[in-house]
Amino acid sequence: MSEFQRLPTENIERVLCVAAHPDDNEYGTSAAVHQWVAAGAEVHYLQLTAGEAGMADAPDVVGPLRLKEQQDACREVGVSHLEVLDYPDGAVEYSLALRKDIARYVRQFKPNLVVIGPYDVEAYGSLNQADHRAASLATLDAVRDADNDWCFRELFEEENLPKWHVNAILVTSSDRPTHFVELTAADVDAAVASLNCHKAYLAHVTGHPKPEDFIPPMLAEQGKATGVENALMFRVYDMGGLRREEESESE
Repeated sequence: MSEFQRLPTENIERVLCVAAHPDDNEYGTSAAVHQWVAAGAEVHYLQLTAGEAGMADAPDVVGPLRLKEQQDACREVGVSHLEVLDYPDGAVEYSLALRKDIARYVRQFKPNLVVIGPYDVEAYGSLNQADHRAASLATLDAVRDADNDWCFRELFEEENLPKWHVNAILVTSSDRPTHFVELTAADVDAAVASLNCHKAYLAHVTGHPKPEDFIPPMLAEQGKATGVENALMFRVYDMGGLRREEESESE
């Protein structure tokens, strides 16, 4: 029996994926997104930057190009909405302003699950990029801010956004995973297709492997660890919602 728990799928109506850059969700997360959408969930991407500093060309050229590629990637997995904030690529800082912007979106969209990347200094087999760390740490706190009447009171008093409780936060690419989502072959194919939408960016990165050469083996490896053919693993922070679902199933 696997030491990892299967992520409960009941009552997943809305999922919010928060990332710093275009393409961040395409390195595996989009496979689970494809499955959630196929099961009837609404998935939104909240992207903090336009990715304008990620290529050699001028930012005013790169930003719109990467936006178009990200929109194409969203369509491959059925993401219904892409929201791009105006934080500077390469210079995202953890701040109250960032927490407030994310908490605002959580209250607006009312997700059951929030998905983020790793916030550790080391990740993906190397040093984690600064924007990734700031985005994920700010989101961890913003989820709790969104559920607190007294944090950012102006969100309710001036914007009429009452607090919202998120059931769980899912961290991808964690070195301490706890749960997994079993994936179909269609989910894996969709993940490959979504990353392939970032044609200009992938061409810019010297030596970047083809998505079809590394995403399927990566998801198969995680499947082997969890006892299924293909899987995506997460570290899950249960905010109370998952436990309530499991308790209701056992009654």
